[in-house]
Amino acid sequence: MKVVVTGYNMITSLGLDADETWKNLVAGKSGVKRITLFNPSENSTQIAAQVPDEFEAYSRPFIKKRLAKQMTRVTQMCLTCCKNVVINHHIEFEKVNKMRCGVIVGVVNTGNSSVEKGTTAKNTILKGMNNAMSAWIALEYGLEGPNFTVASACSSSAFALGLGYDMIKSGRADMMIIGGADSIINPEEIEGFNQLYAISTENDSPEKASKPFSKDRDGFVIGEGAGIVVLESEQSALSRNANIYAELVNYGGTCEAYNIMAPKKEGEGMAKTMEQAIQNAGIDKKDIDYINAHGTSTMLNDLYETMAIKHVFGKHAYNIPVSSQKSMIGHTIGAAGVIEAIVTIQSINNGIITPTMNLDYPDTDNDLDYVANKARKHKITYALSNSFAFGGHNASIILKKY
Repeated sequence: MKVVVTGYNMITSLGLDADETWKNLVAGKSGVKRITLFNPSENSTQIAAQVPDEFEAYSRPFIKKRLAKQMTRVTQMCLTCCKNVVINHHIEFEKVNKMRCGVIVGVVNTGNSSVEKGTTAKNTILKGMNNAMSAWIALEYGLEGPNFTVASACSSSAFALGLGYDMIKSGRADMMIIGGADSIINPEEIEGFNQLYAISTENDSPEKASKPFSKDRDGFVIGEGAGIVVLESEQSALSRNANIYAELVNYGGTCEAYNIMAPKKEGEGMAKTMEQAIQNAGIDKKDIDYINAHGTSTMLNDLYETMAIKHVFGKHAYNIPVSSQKSMIGHTIGAAGVIEAIVTIQSINNGIITPTMNLDYPDTDNDLDYVANKARKHKITYALSNSFAFGGHNASIILKKY
């Protein structure tokens, strides 16, 4: 039984839907700007890849005003993103058994922080529930299948994709709505990451701040957004004459059990995750035509991910294009896995790899083909998308052209 993708959408700093985001990514545009959600002047980092201010007006037709008051801005992103998928990709829930249609969302937090507006004693519990996003989607469409959230830091929605795959492959579900949504653009969490020296402080040139694999990188840039992917059994998709955009072939999911923050030396844990994904998919390593890197723009992640790719693919690693969208949309934390999987699907179908921007000073230790600064035409049959997280939670997803 094949597990296929029959719908997708995303909201990022570069667009309020997947098509707009894709167009801007291919053009190499940056969504990183000075923060406007609050006054960041007291923080060492004053920049982020913030979703456009137009989101509030954009979301109004999708969510009733009364219900919106019970949701954070991030939860509204998730539900708006999902409703867009259902409309634009003709997801017809009346043609499926709703007991066999579930929802899994990768969530680190719901965005109920100091910058959230309209929080009161009456709605703070509802806004703070990290299962709220998956629950609201189920309520909207009456979906009675498995419904839960996954919290594994920056790999949360990548694990959600893997678990959705398992649900369908095992015969427990016919369709799974898989998502991720997140925002940590608030003074307290930015201060926390500044204390860890993890995020960029290049405030004077925001669009240049995120530079994965570059010698002068100084940390990741916080992003925000939401992504939704509809997974379905091939049989279910064909029975309702659905458009099929890709196949989710399999995945690898591991824990390094090493350090709460740092990855295992030389990318050992990352390599094991990619190896597992390829083995589970039953394909040859040389079948991989593109790697969507976790590529955070931090010293250790970029170096160790590069080393891990070399370990897994040997000399062939130098023949595989690798790129990171985080150079343009920042690190969307819990949403990163699903957003980057969507970009990978678009790359497969368009035959275009989005670039790694700001790679102006190559690091001799990071010497793979990172598709520097300009998009590239490239035929892709199989692609690997990596998500690696604090706590050692690693996931690699394999997607295939359908």
